[in-house]
Amino acid sequence: MVEGTAAHLWMSWTTFCLLAAGVTLTSETLRLCPPTCRCNITTLEVNCSSGQLTSIPSGLPYESKLLNLTHNMIKTLVHQQFHNLTQLLHLDVSDNLLTLVEVEAFLGLHSLLTLRVPRNRLEVISVGVFAGLRNLQLLDISSNKILVLLDFTFRDLASLEFFAADGNDFVFISPQAFTGLSSLKKLELDGRNLTAVPTEALAQLSELRSFHLHQLDLTTLPNYSFRSQVRLKELVISHFSRLKTLSGNSLFGLNLTSLTIQHCNLSDVPYTPLHPLVYLIYLDLSFNPITCIQGNLLGDLLRLQEFRLVGGSLTCIEGGAFKGLAHLKVLNVSTNRLTTLEVESFHSVETLKTLGLSNNPLACDCRLLWVVQRQQYMEFDGQPPVCSASVQLQGWSFLDFPENELSHLLTCRLPQILNPKSQQVRVDQGRTAAFHCSAEGDPQPSVSWLNPQLRHISTTGRIRALSNGSLEVRYAQPLDSGTYICVASNAAGNNSLPFKLSVQALPSSSISLFRPKSWSASPSASPGEAQKLPIDMKTLLIAATIGFFSFFSSVTVCFIFMFFWSKGKGQIKHTATIAYVPRSAVSNNNTRTGNYKEPGRFTMKLI
Repeated sequence: MVEGTAAHLWMSWTTFCLLAAGVTLTSETLRLCPPTCRCNITTLEVNCSSGQLTSIPSGLPYESKLLNLTHNMIKTLVHQQFHNLTQLLHLDVSDNLLTLVEVEAFLGLHSLLTLRVPRNRLEVISVGVFAGLRNLQLLDISSNKILVLLDFTFRDLASLEFFAADGNDFVFISPQAFTGLSSLKKLELDGRNLTAVPTEALAQLSELRSFHLHQLDLTTLPNYSFRSQVRLKELVISHFSRLKTLSGNSLFGLNLTSLTIQHCNLSDVPYTPLHPLVYLIYLDLSFNPITCIQGNLLGDLLRLQEFRLVGGSLTCIEGGAFKGLAHLKVLNVSTNRLTTLEVESFHSVETLKTLGLSNNPLACDCRLLWVVQRQQYMEFDGQPPVCSASVQLQGWSFLDFPENELSHLLTCRLPQILNPKSQQVRVDQGRTAAFHCSAEGDPQPSVSWLNPQLRHISTTGRIRALSNGSLEVRYAQPLDSGTYICVASNAAGNNSLPFKLSVQALPSSSISLFRPKSWSASPSASPGEAQKLPIDMKTLLIAATIGFFSFFSSVTVCFIFMFFWSKGKGQIKHTATIAYVPRSAVSNNNTRTGNYKEPGRFTMKLI
């Protein structure tokens, strides 16, 4: 009984002490915390979010580590606004109505590590606003209305590593704007109103590792846009709605491991700018109207492991498209217009671990048999491919195919050349010859041509293969004679058909019709006789007379012009003398051998 009473008293006393301590703790906390805020004494967090504040509340606990002022109506941060919060590590003023931050507004926050001021109404950031933030590592001023970044605006932020400035209205970034950011490693920038990449300003960021550039209004990315960024590893270019091409040296000097060019207007893979990026591991060209990945042009990207082109306009991936990419593990070409993806496109499918092919009009035939056979070794990015273009298999998922029926379901039909009769065409020299060749099969075969030397005929030149499968020989010559071969090919194999061309050489008399008549030999001349021009004395006299009168007329006009010109220069008498001097003397020059007679000459003088 006594022991029970003692125990009860002890428990009561303990409870009283705890309650008293709790009341004291709560009272102290409430005394230090502003009425509109919520304070956590354990984490030293002061949360004033959504408190309808129009200014910074007074009485903030000086030992606070985190201050949350988001979703209020604060318009101004005045000089040394937080000078007593010397231990503050994180400050968030997002989603307010800030239009002005005075110079040295954050002076005194020596320990501050992160400062967030996004989604406000700032138009200008004055030089000196960030004075005193020598330990700041993260700065977010995104989604404001800032127009200009002036020289030395961030010179006090020597420890800054991440800077978010996207979503602003920049029209100018001064060449020295980023001076002082000697530790910056990641930069996010918006250039919707810029007319050029701020190359000079970026040159100040010697330690930059990641750069995100959004909404720049360019049609072509100029050469050397990112010069001096030798340490840059990640480059993201997005929402350049007018960007159609990249200049050949636009990425020159970079040692990137990750490149993203999304939501632009590229119609081709930028093969030439990509060639120097031998360290590239990740490449994303999604949401560009690229129609084809050509063969044997990406081989310089030896270390590439992941390639993405989602949401494009791809209709073909040529054989050898990924030749040389021995480490390719991820390929995502979802949401395009592909009907197939052949195994010949890859350097090796053994390394491929993830394949994205969903939302393509796939024709399930023998060309995709390799995908089904490797489905247990690959992932399909969460969405397995579905047959769309095949009537019998429409709507089927690759994972639904029974293994023992694959050889019957995924089939191809050998090409068959229509009207398979060998043709022989005879034409005269200089005429045009044409051969017509068409084929059918599953999938639809392609038609190519071989010349008599068994070389492929291109689509350009005097002898060319047309897009409809025909062959055209223009201005046929005897040397063009021979057997031309039409080759129809698809995934099931090849079929061929020979066509013979004979070009009849024209006789020499017919060939001479192409020469000008004045060059023709006289009818009496023999074939080996040299061609002679008819020249007589009458023709020579007429030519000499015409030449003399032409020369004399020109000289007379010159003298008349000189006479009237000099007439206006003063009272000067002018005399014109024309004399004929015959020459009949015999030269006795001792330095010459033999005698000769000098011809007569006219002498004309104007005095």
